[in-house]
Order: sequence, then structure tokens, then C-alpha cells
Amino acid sequence: MTNRHTKILDVLSKKQRVEVSTLSGMLGVSQVTVRKDLDHLEERGLILREHGYACLDNSDDAGKRMAYNFDIKKRIARAAAASVEDGETVMLESGSCCALFAEELACTKKDVTIITNSVFIANYIRHVPAAKIILLGGYYQPDAQVMVGPITKKCGEIFLSKKFFIGADGFVPRFGFTGKDYMRVQTIIDLSEYARGIIVLTESEKFIQSGVLGLARTESVKEVFTDDGIPADAETVLRSHNVEIHKVSKYE
Repeated sequence: MTNRHTKILDVLSKKQRVEVSTLSGMLGVSQVTVRKDLDHLEERGLILREHGYACLDNSDDAGKRMAYNFDIKKRIARAAAASVEDGETVMLESGSCCALFAEELACTKKDVTIITNSVFIANYIRHVPAAKIILLGGYYQPDAQVMVGPITKKCGEIFLSKKFFIGADGFVPRFGFTGKDYMRVQTIIDLSEYARGIIVLTESEKFIQSGVLGLARTESVKEVFTDDGIPADAETVLRSHNVEIHKVSKYE
């Protein structure tokens, strides 16, 4: 992913739909170059193309969620990947930070096995020859491109993972991390039974959003990878529960 790709995602995350000619002017490159960039991003499942335009899906699409704060998520993913040793087996859920984390693992680590319920993640890192993925079955949610439900739980029973990496939609100090979609939340709760430690990957802005469904209690979380914009009160709550916090720079 180039800096130009990142800039395109940043523009789309703010405007949702932008003309190719506008992107060309903003980036200082030809429309031919912009179209090549858009082809690449569309192939990765991050954007949609319309005649003369680039846009994000209006639904709860995995690519759309990844476009928001892409730079920050990339830095969080890189930091989290550095904590994984060659030869480890890790479990990932379907969050956008987790997808970037999976790519970092596949590109920088040797013999790491990724267990996931995310079809999006499996597709996102398919270009990495060394990627080793075990995709769990279940009920398919097409927008999020994720497997959920009791079948997913049953598939996860045979795996014991030292680390389970998850994203979050919000944080409630008196509880912990929260989510929005019932089926995805329940699947994460189910799969966490087979992991020795939950590790949360999320941008700091999620700590000021509440969410509606309990995802992971603070006391069940081992580590958090976020950016240095995390609110002081949220950091205090996490540290009071002996959660190890890793912070990357919010701005570079």
C-alpha cells in the first residue's frame, strides 16, 4: 500500500464518493495513474468503482470500515505484529485493524498460522504467498464478509490459541469493550473461550464511543494496542485491571 493509496482512502473516508479528476488534482498525478491506484484498491476490496468516480460502500462493509483512520490502523497493526513470534498460531476476528494486522504477520513473520472467521481477511492477504490461514465456517454475513453463529463456535473448538486478537466498536469504563452487531459479538465471545488471552486492536477514538453490546470485560483483556490519543480515564481503567497498553503515534 503506497502513501498515495492511503491518501485516497483518507479522502473517501471523509467524502464517501469522489471524482477521478478531483483525485488527480488533489494528488498531483495523472488520471491514468489514479485509475491504476483505484484498480488496486478495488481488487483489495477496499473501495467501489463507478464510472468516473471512486466510492465507499454505504453498508457495513469491511472495506469501508478499513478506510477510516487507515494510517493509524496500519501503525497499530505493525506494532501488534511485532509482538508475535515466528511459528506462532494466532486467532483473529473480523475487525479492520485485524485485517491489517494479518497482512503484517503474513509479510513479516515466518510460519505463523492465522485462524479467523473473516472471509475478508482471508481474501485481503491472499496475495502473500507465505500466508497460512485456517478459515472457520459458519453463517456468512456478506456485508462484513464474516462467518458467525454456532457453527463458527463449533469449528473453533478444535483450536487452542495463545492469543486472540479482536477489534472493538466502543468502550464503557464500568464494563470494557463493546460491539454493535449481535451475531459478531456473540461469535467473538464464543471463540474467546478457546484462547488464553484477548488482545484488543483499536484506534483511540473508539474509547469515546459506547457501543451497545458487551464484547469483552476489561478484566478478560490481556493487552491493548492503540494510539496515543487514548483518553486518560480509559487508560487509568485499563491499567487498574493490569491491562498492558501499547501506544503508537496518532500523527506522523
